[in-house]
This record gives sequence, structure tokens and C-alpha cells, in this order.
Amino acid sequence: MADSVNKVAHEPCPECGSKDNLARYDDGHGYCFGCKYYEAGDGVETSSSRVASDWAVSGEIVALLKRGIREDTCTKWRYEKGHYHGKSCHIANYIKNNRVVAQKLRFADKSMTITGDAKAMGLYGEWLWRDGGKQVVVTEGEIDALTMSQLNGNKWPVVSVPNGAQSAPRAIASSLEWLEKFEKVIFMFDMDEPGQKAAVKCALKLSPGKAFIATLPAKDPSEALQKGKSKELLDAMWGAREYRPDGIVSVADVREEALRPATWGVSWPWEELTALTYGIRPKECIAIGAGTGVGKTDFMLEVAQHLIKEHNAKVAGFWLEQPVVETIQRTAGKLCSKLFHVPDAGWTEEELVNAINELAERNQLYLYDHFGSTAWDTIKSRMRYVVQALGVKYVFLDHLTALAAHADDERRALESIMADLSKLTQELDFTLFFVSHLATPEGKPHEEGGRVTIRHFKGSRAIGFWSHYMFGLERNQQSDDEATRATTTFRVLKDRYTGRATGERLYFQYDQETGRLRLCDECPFGDETNEGGDF
Repeated sequence: MADSVNKVAHEPCPECGSKDNLARYDDGHGYCFGCKYYEAGDGVETSSSRVASDWAVSGEIVALLKRGIREDTCTKWRYEKGHYHGKSCHIANYIKNNRVVAQKLRFADKSMTITGDAKAMGLYGEWLWRDGGKQVVVTEGEIDALTMSQLNGNKWPVVSVPNGAQSAPRAIASSLEWLEKFEKVIFMFDMDEPGQKAAVKCALKLSPGKAFIATLPAKDPSEALQKGKSKELLDAMWGAREYRPDGIVSVADVREEALRPATWGVSWPWEELTALTYGIRPKECIAIGAGTGVGKTDFMLEVAQHLIKEHNAKVAGFWLEQPVVETIQRTAGKLCSKLFHVPDAGWTEEELVNAINELAERNQLYLYDHFGSTAWDTIKSRMRYVVQALGVKYVFLDHLTALAAHADDERRALESIMADLSKLTQELDFTLFFVSHLATPEGKPHEEGGRVTIRHFKGSRAIGFWSHYMFGLERNQQSDDEATRATTTFRVLKDRYTGRATGERLYFQYDQETGRLRLCDECPFGDETNEGGDF
């Protein structure tokens, strides 16, 4: 424990005339036990005037044994014990210009009252210290301030806010000029939620780089002292971390993570797409755009079954225009290459039962049964639930456009929703695959193989801004050639990760018997006769 402040002499009091009631201490301050006259310590300028007032509550200075606070600490801080209206109380004297301007009375039931001028209170203990210095500690309560002062030999500046966490920012603002004279301001507030929130609000009042917030070894400094954690409490003070607003980090803060080598994400169902994108990574938004009936949903289901089967991952599907039962049948069909959603596709009832049972036993697929409800707030809360409560890592949304269907301004609604979706993936650490409907192009329709561009996506500005990848699917459903009708051009429109995949194309063919998408070895159109588009 640090050195205490020691009494060195008794002197006459210049106020009441007593011959020896004024005690002088080795830090220079003096206190009259008769009239309560007070002289500040060395280096603190004050003027002499009578301290006592007719509203002031009289008390005596004694050690706070249960709190571990010595008498000399209470003397320096003018912390007394007395009685008010017949009830025992602690008395914290607030002093300005050598005059008690207010008293905070604390009773055994933890209730409090203030006498004197509450507006003039300022920070408790502010009068004890010279202006400026290396650091000042700010606590949430008076006894916490006495605790930290005593641990520092009653020689290092410590103050307390007068009315707890709720009004702490206002108190800091009122004494801001004084606090700004110190190089460091260390907030040692209670470790409960109100205390920590107040510490942040107070830190924001100070100049950048000046505020520090300590993590305490107990609820508050007083409790830590009572539990014998003096050393840990001092360590908490010296180890307080500089406050930075959320989102600001230094290299040192993330050094360990930055030292980890870059790794591949999990694979796509097709090796070529994995090679182009380096796999599927968490916290990314992946947009898929295509005309009506081109195969967006089928592409999404192909990815979902791959994640379930090959990566043993949990996925959640928000198919807003497809019944839950059909989604289950299609997903089960993907797992065993059967078209269970098509009546005459050559499967048996036994195969259906086995596939559905296998999917159920896996317990990896969760679906949103929307009953027609596509309100974004509802969808968002369900996404949060499946990720946080069920452990889902991959979420499929088909389609984004439905969430803004009833908005007065579809574009603005989509911009807001996309921002929310991106923040959600970052906060909850999951990957989002979502479908967007396309605007009608000027040239060849998308349903006839017209080229997909980023500007065709409804809400394209927001989708383009927030998405990590954007893929366009193109297929000429009206071609006279059966192979062309079954072939989809897969176009990488945006690659935020490396940019290398942007502009690359792959070609998928849909197998009518198995319902699976297989990658073509080469372009099936020869000279890209399906380029078409609006050029």
C-alpha cells in the first residue's frame, strides 16, 4: 500500500482562534476540528473564508473501518460521520474557494440527500489538487475516490462525480476545463452496465487520446479494497486502456489475427467457381440476378445441398415465393439426384421417404414458413434467431425484392434493407446468398438469354455497394435448340475479394433426369451467340 498522509503539527486556527485545533499534514493541507476551517495543500491556490454555514450538517472525522479507509484519508477529503434528522449518515463535503458549498449525505439504507447548493458541487475532491498534471482518476462515488486516493498515498489526483453514473457526463462537462489540463483522465467507474456506458459517454467529452477506461477486479474500487485486491486495483489504474470509439483499432489490437495466413473459404459445388473466388467466406453478401425462370432458385438449392452434405453445415432458407414443402422436396432431391417435386420423374415413394428422413435426421436445414409475411423487420429477427440460436452459418434469401414490394419508395427501401443485411452478416458472422429480381433490359429480354449487368439489379446501387460478389445467370428459354434451352451462362459481375474473377464466365447444363447442375467443359455456344443484351 502506498504511503499515507501524516499529521505533522497542531496550529492555531486563523478562523475560530483555537490555539491547537488546526491539524497540519505533510502534504501541506490543514483542517480545524473546531470550526471546520480548511486550507488546501501545497501548490493549490485558495482564499480564506469561514467554511461552516447554517445549513451544514456537523460531524466528526473517523476511519471507515468496514470500507478499509483510514482516518487520515477521511481528514484530507473532509469526509465525516454525523447525524441528520436523527439518522446516522456519512457526510461528503463539497468545497469551493475554501467554503463548503454543499454536502452529500449518505444513509445506511443507501438513500442520499444533498444540503447546500447542489448546482455548485462540481467534482468531489477537485479542490484538493493543483491544476493539471500527469493524470487524474475519476470514480463513480465518493468512497471509491477515497479508496483510490489512499492507495496512491493521498498524493495523486482523484475525484468523483457527484451523483453517480446517470448524471456523470453532465458533471464531466461542467468540469471539462479542469480535466483537460491533465495528460490522462482515467475513468474507474462501476463494472455494471450503467457504469460502463457512463464511462464511454464521459470519455467522449474529452479531447481524443486523453480518456482512459479501467477494467476493475471487482464491482467498484471500494469493493476491490475490501476484498484485499489493492494490487489488482492499482494494476487496473495503470493498465487502463485508451478509449477509442467503436470500430477504431490499431495494428497491435489485431496483430494476432493479421498474422494468420490467408486461407481458402469452403468450396462451392463446382471446383472452377471455387478456384475463381477462393471459396465461400463468412461475413459476405453474395447476390444472384437473373430473369424469371432462368434458374436462380435451383442454383441456390444446389449450393445449399453442397454445404449440407460436403461441409456438414447448417443452412437456413427464406424462400418467399416457394412453399416450404417444395423447398424440402427439392433439397432432398438434390442430395440424391432425384426430382421429388416433379410427379412423373421416375422416383419411388420409398426413395422419397428415405431422402426426407435423411434430411430431417441431419437437422441442418431450417426454413422460414412465412404465410405470406415478408415484412423486413420480421425477416431480420428470424435471421438473427437462426444464426444465434440454431448455429446457422449460411442463409439463403429468395428474393430480396419481395422485402420492398409494399414500400412507397422501393429503391430507398432496398438501400436500407441491404445496409441492414450487410451489418447483420458482419455482426453475426454468417454468409448471405440472396436473389434479386432484374429490371427489364432495353434489348433482348433476360428470359431469351439477354446479358445481365449490374445496373439491371433492382436496387442496383445498394446491391452493388454492399455485395462482395454479384453473379448474373443468363439462359435462352425460347431457343429452338434443346441444349441451348438447358444451358445457363454464369457471369461474375463483381468480385470484391481480389477483382480477378470479374468478367469471368462459366456454363452450366441442367440435367432433366437428375435435376442437377453440371459444369460444361467449354462454351457450348461456340462464338457466344447468346451474348445478345442491350448493346
